[in-house]
Amino acid sequence: MPRPGSRPAPALALAFAGSIGIAAAWVLLSQAIGRQSSWMALVAAADAALLLRMGGLAAGPWRSVVAVLATALAIALANWGIAATEVGRMLGLPPWASLAKLGAGHGWLLVQLANDAVDLAWLAAGLVVAAALGR
Repeated sequence: MPRPGSRPAPALALAFAGSIGIAAAWVLLSQAIGRQSSWMALVAAADAALLLRMGGLAAGPWRSVVAVLATALAIALANWGIAATEVGRMLGLPPWASLAKLGAGHGWLLVQLANDAVDLAWLAAGLVVAAALGR
């Protein structure tokens, strides 16, 4: 739980907004270079930890948990966005239209096919870094 002196609402709002922003940048980078760019999970972790500190959330296990959750959200949004953008490109749809049209089963299959062992290692490293920096 948050400590009595901390203000969790602004910090949580910053972390949520940061997750969306870093996921958007990740999708754009991935489309620009044509690769998954899973190393961006480390950037997402650093971003989440920084935003939580700037938001005034007190140090401790709660901040570490929130940093991991914000990083996991950025990872999920970025992978979904990458898969949807690739499918949308084939169908002639803009990325924002293909995000809503991609079904859960199809999206999950595409994410599994796109991420190999190295990508999964980067994603796991991002979660570990988020836990460490979030303390």
